[in-house]
Amino acid sequence: MREEYVHVEGNKIRYLESGNSTDVLVLIHGLGASAERWENVIPLFTENFRVIVPDLIGFGYSDKPLVDYTPEFFVDFLKKFLKTLSIKKPILIGSSLGGQVIVEFTANNNELVKKLVLVSPSGMMRHSTPALDAYIMAALYPSEDGAKTAFEMMAGSKKIDPKIIKSFVERMQLPNAKMAFMSTLLGLKNSEGITNKLCSISVPTLIIWGQKDPVIPINYADDFVESIKDCRFYRMDGCGHTPYVDDPKSFAKIVIDFIKR
Repeated sequence: MREEYVHVEGNKIRYLESGNSTDVLVLIHGLGASAERWENVIPLFTENFRVIVPDLIGFGYSDKPLVDYTPEFFVDFLKKFLKTLSIKKPILIGSSLGGQVIVEFTANNNELVKKLVLVSPSGMMRHSTPALDAYIMAALYPSEDGAKTAFEMMAGSKKIDPKIIKSFVERMQLPNAKMAFMSTLLGLKNSEGITNKLCSISVPTLIIWGQKDPVIPINYADDFVESIKDCRFYRMDGCGHTPYVDDPKSFAKIVIDFIKR
C-alpha cells in the first residue's frame, strides 16, 4: 500500500492506494475510523482491482476544517475527491457511516457508480445502542482502556489487535478530531431519513451485515434490502460491526464474487 496525499478544495486529504487495474474499488470507512480499518482486506483486492482508501475529511490524518459535518458535506467531499483523482465509475464500498455516505452519493449520481457494497450502513437507526455509546465515550475521552472496551463490544469478541486500539487513541487526540466526530454525530442525528434515497438507487448493490453486530443491529438490513431495486444480501455469521476486520478472507471473497457476477 502506498500512502498518498491530495488537496480537495484546499484541504489535504490522505489516502492509501494499491493495485493498478482499470477497475477501481473505493473503500469508505466509518465514524471515527481511518483508511487503516480496511488494511486486512486491501491486499486481497489488489490482484483484481486498483484500490483507493481515503481518510474521510475530518478523520484519520486528513485535514479537519471547522465546518458542519453533515451527510451532504461528506457526499460533496466524495464527489470532489473522485474528480480530483480522475476516478470514473468506481465500485464503492462503505462501512457504517461510509455506507450511508455512498448511499446518498449514489442516489443522486447513479451514472457515476458501477456497483455498491454496503457494510452495516447507518442511516436507518434513529437511536443509540450500548456499543455505540461506548464508542462515543472512547472518542471523546480517548484512553486505551476505554477504546479496548468499545472495540470489544463492537466486535462481540475479546480478540482486538492492540494496534487498532493504540491508533484510534492517537487519532482522536489530533487537533479538531473530537470536534469533527461530534459534528458528524449531530449531522447524522439531524439529517432526514434515507428511505426515499434508497429507492433512487439503480446500480447493483450488495448488503453485508455481521450477524452479531451490536452497533447497528442486523434487523435494520431489511429496510435496505426492501428499498433498493437491484439488491443482494449476505449475513456474515459470527461477525460484529466490521466483518472485513473479523473475517477479511470471507469478506473479500463475497465482494469479489458479487462484482464478477
